[in-house]
Amino acid sequence: MLNGYIMKNMYILEEKIMKKKVLALVLTAAMAAAALSGCGGNGGKEGYTIGISQFADHGSLDNCREGFLAGLAEEGIKEGENLTVEYVNAQADPGTAGLTASNFVTKKVDMICAIATPSATTAYNATMNGNIPVIYTAVTDPVAAGLANEDGSPVGNVTGTSDVLAVDAQLQMIREILPEAKTIGIIYTTSETNSVSAIAQYKAAAGNYGFEIVDSGVTAESEVALAAADICGKVDCLNNLTDNTVVTALQTVLEEANKAGIPVFGSEVEQVKNGCVASMGLEYVELGKQTGRMAAKVLKGEAKASEMKFEVISEPSLYVNFAAAQKLNLELPANYAEDAYQSFDEIIVK
Repeated sequence: MLNGYIMKNMYILEEKIMKKKVLALVLTAAMAAAALSGCGGNGGKEGYTIGISQFADHGSLDNCREGFLAGLAEEGIKEGENLTVEYVNAQADPGTAGLTASNFVTKKVDMICAIATPSATTAYNATMNGNIPVIYTAVTDPVAAGLANEDGSPVGNVTGTSDVLAVDAQLQMIREILPEAKTIGIIYTTSETNSVSAIAQYKAAAGNYGFEIVDSGVTAESEVALAAADICGKVDCLNNLTDNTVVTALQTVLEEANKAGIPVFGSEVEQVKNGCVASMGLEYVELGKQTGRMAAKVLKGEAKASEMKFEVISEPSLYVNFAAAQKLNLELPANYAEDAYQSFDEIIVK
């Protein structure tokens, strides 16, 4: 009987030992799997999550977003497959842009894509003490915005692409179209660093083409109509920047300019589609693609945002709206029909 008792307890002891060995093997396997899954650039997750913060609702910024996703797709990061996108449009409200960035940080997204300067600065401020990279696009002057150093290197874990305006090419184009013009009016938002920087560039270069810049600052979209009505009586033409607030109210600007019988020149293709006469501007879909390719390198672990200088598109393109010119009985140079990267025979208003 004693032998039976001993045998029974030995069996129980062996069973416990075996269970411990099995548990140890399971834990070891789990740790190994976790280690292997963490070897990728995404901490073992099956896909990426990007928060897109777009400052305002207008064509050029929409094109940037479209291009950004296309650029990622070119590098194998595709929405619906291995990419989840959380998109928020701030509707030109800096407070909403700031809240959006904070929410993305709370959700621990893998990256924030910030479209336009106000979204870029708020995103960087929100992520400054963390490790979420910020990739921006449509930022005219990253240095003035506090996102880059003078040599183009990033100030932190933030980089992207600039839509710096081709000021000399634009002024040369305006001179070709308006050989007798002396004054160019520009409406801009005083709180947008990209616009303040652009105004300074235009004023520095205008004299080389025989122009004087007359500027009018606004603080909100509600002020654009009054500013446009006032400035149109003082200048020979208007030149529209990529100012988010003013672009949102572009039709108001065009209405006042048409009343005064003066042309409005845009800074990119969407403004020309909507009724500006012409532009030596950027292709924003391509700018977005360039940004998407930069973002893919960061997500894949091939580069760090903190080590990548911001990039620009090297050459502007000519866009022309012949219908807008005809509306003002404005004769365009004969070569524009052939030289235009893209031209329009109607005014397309969304």
